[in-house]
Amino acid sequence: MQLIRFVSTDPAKGTKNYLKTQRVYELVRTLVYFAISASLFAAGWITTGNRVNLLTIVAVLGCLPASKSAVECIMFFRYKSCDKTTVIKIEEHSGGLMGLFDMVFTSGSANFRIDHISVKGNTICAYTADKGMDEQAFYRHLNGCLSKDGFQDVSIKLFTDLSRYTDRLDQMRELDTNEKNTLPILATLKSIAL
Repeated sequence: MQLIRFVSTDPAKGTKNYLKTQRVYELVRTLVYFAISASLFAAGWITTGNRVNLLTIVAVLGCLPASKSAVECIMFFRYKSCDKTTVIKIEEHSGGLMGLFDMVFTSGSANFRIDHISVKGNTICAYTADKGMDEQAFYRHLNGCLSKDGFQDVSIKLFTDLSRYTDRLDQMRELDTNEKNTLPILATLKSIAL
């Protein structure tokens, strides 16, 4: 277990099985936060013999981060990680490309689960097993977030067919592009994902 993952998901974001493993951290953190609030409430009640005391106020305020953690926990339990056979096929074709697994992008109107996303220069290709995803909403959301960070003329393509996605990964490896934007775009993608 990595203790840093209880407070920050950044080190593990984009790794294989991220959604699956992060569930455990989110659940444990949520339970600990609620246990702290409950113990403060109980300590105040036991020591004063009355529920109306300063520790009750602290316990109630402690429920705020606990509730926020519970919402994050629910979000992680809603989504599955990319299955192993898909991961193997993607890894066979993504050698040399910068990519992220198990990304969930949230917008005001929808959530977008992406199994894998690859970036090379200003070209982004993503694969999702969710055949019903609203592609246009995904493009608008990603383009909006990237343009806010100053990235212009970014080409984004979403695939729901794994074989077409792996073919595109092979083509991306052959692209001769300026890769100065690759790492900053990946950082932006990680910052806007669950």
